Amino acid sequence: MRRLDPRSFLPELALLAVLAAAPLLLPPLGFSHDLLSRALNWALFGLGLDILFGLAGLLSFGQAAFYGMGGFVAAYLLVSGTIQSVWLALLVGTAAAGVLGLAVGWLAVRRIGIYFAMITLAFGQMAYFIENSPLSDYTGGENGIAGVPVPVLGFGAYAVRITAGLPMYALLAAAFFLGFVLARRIARSPVGLILKAVKENTGRVAMLGHDVPAYKLAAFTVAALYAGLAGAMLGPFQSYMPPDAFALETSGQLVVQTIVGGVGTLVGPLVGAALWLWLRDNLQLIPGFGPLWKLVLGLAFIGLVMGLRRGICGEILHRWRIRRDAARLSAAQARTEAIEAGAVAVPAVAEDVALPMPRPAIDGRDAEAEIAIEARGLARHYGGLKAVDGVSFLVRRGSIHAVIGPNGAGKSTLFKMLSDEVAPSAGEVLLFGQRLTGAGVTRAAQRGVAKSNQLNQLFLGLTVRENLRVAALARARGRFRLDLLLPGAGRPEVEAQIAAMLRLLDLSERAETPASVLAYGEKRRLEIGMALATSPNVLLLDEPLAGMSPSERVATCALIRRIGRSCTVVLVEHDLDAVFGLAQRITVLSEGRLLADGPSEAVRRDPAVQKAYLGAVQDDAAHAGEAVHEPA
Repeated sequence: MRRLDPRSFLPELALLAVLAAAPLLLPPLGFSHDLLSRALNWALFGLGLDILFGLAGLLSFGQAAFYGMGGFVAAYLLVSGTIQSVWLALLVGTAAAGVLGLAVGWLAVRRIGIYFAMITLAFGQMAYFIENSPLSDYTGGENGIAGVPVPVLGFGAYAVRITAGLPMYALLAAAFFLGFVLARRIARSPVGLILKAVKENTGRVAMLGHDVPAYKLAAFTVAALYAGLAGAMLGPFQSYMPPDAFALETSGQLVVQTIVGGVGTLVGPLVGAALWLWLRDNLQLIPGFGPLWKLVLGLAFIGLVMGLRRGICGEILHRWRIRRDAARLSAAQARTEAIEAGAVAVPAVAEDVALPMPRPAIDGRDAEAEIAIEARGLARHYGGLKAVDGVSFLVRRGSIHAVIGPNGAGKSTLFKMLSDEVAPSAGEVLLFGQRLTGAGVTRAAQRGVAKSNQLNQLFLGLTVRENLRVAALARARGRFRLDLLLPGAGRPEVEAQIAAMLRLLDLSERAETPASVLAYGEKRRLEIGMALATSPNVLLLDEPLAGMSPSERVATCALIRRIGRSCTVVLVEHDLDAVFGLAQRITVLSEGRLLADGPSEAVRRDPAVQKAYLGAVQDDAAHAGEAVHEPA
């Protein structure tokens, strides 16, 4: 059983102390109880955006739609008498915002970058129009909803009304604290780790077997629930639900506050909201500044963003982490420099490491299938260009199979079709006799096909251990699982898988090192290790030796042989000495077509291969030698 580290609760304890002291210490500085309550409401609203933007990298300009939905549903139910309990109305309003978030997110998460942001902006504007026109009988239109009752604690003679001032501050402080605790649990859960990986490299997460749209939708819905709860609490807080809850300005102000406070810190929304509201209220009281307060506030925002790129809390945390980790990162960087300078010997492959996590099951009659991968007439055309044209070949189970050919022969495109990363223009791929084509790269990974890339696709902001954990979680949890409250390192079988991979890759000493600090050869090993951590039946290696030193090539070839004992390996590689030393069978491509396919020695002796590929290499070497001996 894992022991809890008391230090892991320090952020919660620090926040609790700040919330308890704020109404006593801050009023003399111009922070009234009303201002602090409004800041807490905005901060609760901002927690959802911090999960969506800070964790998953999805910037939404439509959060006011969910804020307004939660607020107006709760307010209408209470004022109309449909529901008597304020607490039940808060719950219903929050749920309504979550349902709207699920619907909007289902459409929005299928787009990325600016297109995602524009979709959320459009929905936000639509919500504002609907609130002020078709639904004005329920929302009050431009007048809003007045007379929203306050919450009541207790029953009968013991009932206590939570009125404005310190009682309402205490309620909002409790709501924000619980929201913060939940958000921090989410950030440290398997879902949180996967969302961090999505923010860094969406395509790689999908290749490892995670359902990226589903995780984005989960983050979007969680953000909508936070917004709905904050909106639902706004009406009781001020006994009035204002029409501008749906306004675009509300979404914009939320984004500004979160960025000023610090994205990805969870406390940033509170700091940003408190500072923003304090400036807004107090600038208007300065003689001569009243009409210009928006201009001054805008200039202040520009200054904060330019001076503190990560926001107030973000910069503080960043500098604290730099000081805390300075010695460790300096040692890691020194080791990297020593490795790249050749001062550190390349490690031998661990022969005794067994991967504990089972490979994906193969159904029934396919359990003894001899053919792991079968390509049938694969073709990929880009207009008039035929990158791959009618290629068919077989990869036998338990073998190391190589695909070679000159540059531009179509090898990388073929590999992308084998992993269903790219859909073929014609033909199909069978995995153990079952059609793989059309499944998509995520389902292909779940069915046991993993791929390492020619160019490293690591999560550079995550540690080596976290990179491997993202991969191993895909096998242990499937395409999608909403374990928001479990610790990210809480699955023994996943941690055993990671430990085995670290030993196999000789990266145990670098487990807590950010991937960005690794030497190139280590990054290549980690790239292969991430694919292997999914426990594949078929491992596709795209130029695994590219850019390596001779000693690193020898070590990586030994690693590939070791991997070949556990699963079928298909590799693309330009180092022909390595290819003929590793592969039992070789497929040769030339100009997108199949030139030869068969055992290694037969391919080596094939006259067509020697003429079209091997001979060309030898001719180049001969010409280079003649140039060296040419008389001056």
